[in-house]
Amino acid sequence: MAVLTADKVFLGASTKPEYVLLPYGNRHGLITGATGTGKTVSLQGMAEGFSNASVPVFCSDIKGDLAGLSQAGEPKDFLAKRAAAIGFTDEYQFEAFPVVFWDIFGQEGHPIRTTISEMGPLLLSRMLDLNDTQEGVLNIAFRVADEDGLLILDLKDLQALLVHVAERASDLTTRYGNVSKATVGTVQRKLVVLEEQGGAEFFGEPALEIGELMRTTRDGRGVVNVLAAAKLMNSPRLYATFLLWLLSELFEDLPEIGDPEKPRLVFFFDEAHLLFNDAPKALMEKIEQVVRLIRSKGVGVYFVTQNPLDVPDIVLAQLGNRVQHALRAFTPRDTKAVKSAADTFRPNPDFSAFEAITQLGVGEALVSTLEDKGVPSIVQKTLMRPPSSRIGTISEEERKKVIAASPIGTLYDKVVDRESAYEVLTVRVETKTSTEVVTEAPADAPVVVEPAQKGEVAAGGSWFDSILGNNRGRGTKLTTSQRVARSVTRSVTTRVVGGVAAQVGQSIGGSLGGSVGRAIVRGVLGSILRT
Repeated sequence: MAVLTADKVFLGASTKPEYVLLPYGNRHGLITGATGTGKTVSLQGMAEGFSNASVPVFCSDIKGDLAGLSQAGEPKDFLAKRAAAIGFTDEYQFEAFPVVFWDIFGQEGHPIRTTISEMGPLLLSRMLDLNDTQEGVLNIAFRVADEDGLLILDLKDLQALLVHVAERASDLTTRYGNVSKATVGTVQRKLVVLEEQGGAEFFGEPALEIGELMRTTRDGRGVVNVLAAAKLMNSPRLYATFLLWLLSELFEDLPEIGDPEKPRLVFFFDEAHLLFNDAPKALMEKIEQVVRLIRSKGVGVYFVTQNPLDVPDIVLAQLGNRVQHALRAFTPRDTKAVKSAADTFRPNPDFSAFEAITQLGVGEALVSTLEDKGVPSIVQKTLMRPPSSRIGTISEEERKKVIAASPIGTLYDKVVDRESAYEVLTVRVETKTSTEVVTEAPADAPVVVEPAQKGEVAAGGSWFDSILGNNRGRGTKLTTSQRVARSVTRSVTTRVVGGVAAQVGQSIGGSLGGSVGRAIVRGVLGSILRT
């Protein structure tokens, strides 16, 4: 029996073959089930089907299993038995699929970056877990950057901008509302935490071009983009915000195409509950907007999670293609989850969906997809198809070979650090410091120093004292260079007392050249503080 057709993605078989129809592939979907029931294998089989139908795929690889899509599968007894049980023997063959590996940290795939400006204050606030007051200050910082024409590309740009906002707190408070230096400090501390979690690698240039995720091969298959997310899952908020940003970028960049003959991209969002946990109302509204409207851009979003209760009802209502693996009803919440899942299906008079969900075996699922005219099909007990690619992880050598042959090449491998807010604000600080020096020490201003006695040179005077004129006799005028040196000392001392020594040291140290410059600055500041 032929089950593979050009306009459908084969899922498995019940009393008949079960499919996702390509014209309705952008109507989104849901794959749920308890751990070990077969969700990942179902996702893998669907990714293969979409790829063979010339539809690019994006999926996050939490455990490393989906990397197996890049390698041909191996004959095994349980695969052969399942293929025979669903009438898939004649067409079932093992093959590798065109895979591009991505990794925010650039270790197990091509780096993915975006800029702070592209992320925007709403998603960035979500990532940093800011309260309303802190989010308000962040929005003011973005407004200031827009007004001053400052590019915010990476974390150091945002950190420098927040210092700038703190320095202008009194002025900005009268224009935008209260800007507290303490609040700015709290945001800065959270940026440090984000940096420690790897956020510095994510923000910067070159930023990802969304079109890179929508490639097809010369033989017409859709490229499967696999995000290495095992390490990323150690920072779940970063993971969820990153995927939401990616969806938002697709939503904003892609043109409206209505209902295409097949999706332009299918996006699998694994561990979907992380997206919705503790999401504020403004963010939930954005998620719902993206899910509801992105289908008209030709993008299908498939949420993968253990419990259907993880997905809010307002989003759940948008998901037309559903694969429900087994759930266990050990607690009242489990029972509620099973009932919720059963109630979302179009009933089948031959069995109770509620009872069936708790009795499904590994690789079995209740399946309901959209049929002609977008009507949900009657739910069916389905044995899911075995994948053609490898089930399980791949070796480090195999991953390196796939990355080396990638069509992306080395485009994103090297970080580009062009002039942006950090550089502009650093120059402003240095310029301001130079201006203060000239203002405080006019060339014709006599300065009198008083060592021990008139006409004597202080014993043991250092070269630093000679530069400043500390070891000249009483009543002796300073030279022009000594006046300037004294003025620099007073300016730096004022800044130390004002509590911004670190910033000045960083600015001057940078201009003097790396670690050598910073060492000189530390020596100068030490001499001043010991005086």
